[in-house]
Amino acid sequence: MVIQKDFNKEGKILILATESCAYPGANSVGQAHSSYPANTFILRVRAPVLFPEKFYIDCFKKGIAGIIIMSCGEECPYEGAYHAFAKRIDNVFKMMKEHNLDIRRLRLTAICTVCNRSFLKEISDMNALIKEIGPPEYKEAA
Repeated sequence: MVIQKDFNKEGKILILATESCAYPGANSVGQAHSSYPANTFILRVRAPVLFPEKFYIDCFKKGIAGIIIMSCGEECPYEGAYHAFAKRIDNVFKMMKEHNLDIRRLRLTAICTVCNRSFLKEISDMNALIKEIGPPEYKEAA
């Protein structure tokens, strides 16, 4: 069964932004009087490792076209969290393949507190990808 939600030209992008690094980076975009597309939704999170693998699959199932996880990277304030998260994302990629989802729809990137150019570039790159590959075509795993 293929589930396809309403899809506009831009699709919806969900950003999980860590409160200690990436979220202040997103805030710096506003402070610089820059803007990002309206199809972008930012969720402030303590640490992305707190989200189960199924969360990402459910997002795609509900029509999110792309997810960008913006974190502190190796500089995560929670010891061991980044490496645990990297393993979790490997599992999410496997699950995405089982559901016929292009793994490029999920990106993990490190964004610092003042990286507004990098923040905007990540959004621009994801929008370009979504326009190229179209809406997600979620398929129940066999």
